[in-house]
Amino acid sequence: MHSVLVRLLAAGSSTNINIQPGQAGNLPGDQTLVALASGVGHWALLASIVGVIVGGVMWAFGHFSHNYQQSYSGRRGVIVSGVAALLIGASSQIIGFFFTQGVNLH
Repeated sequence: MHSVLVRLLAAGSSTNINIQPGQAGNLPGDQTLVALASGVGHWALLASIVGVIVGGVMWAFGHFSHNYQQSYSGRRGVIVSGVAALLIGASSQIIGFFFTQGVNLH
């Protein structure tokens, strides 16, 4: 199996196969998949908002009740939810960056 994969990769590099996923808009179901990805991103952002709110409440209650474990868990929830929202918002730019870097490999 490994040798077949190596031969296919070697054949692909010698025949100059050019794959351009950015020009695949003519495929059926393209708009449905775009709408699905947008919907999943929307729900993920809503979950991040809820995570920030719940984490902030836990952080505050833990701080004022001197429950340091709850305070730490709330702080961690706020940070993780914030980072998740950052990654969700930047997902298309991150994927685009790595795709561009992959295209430029020779």
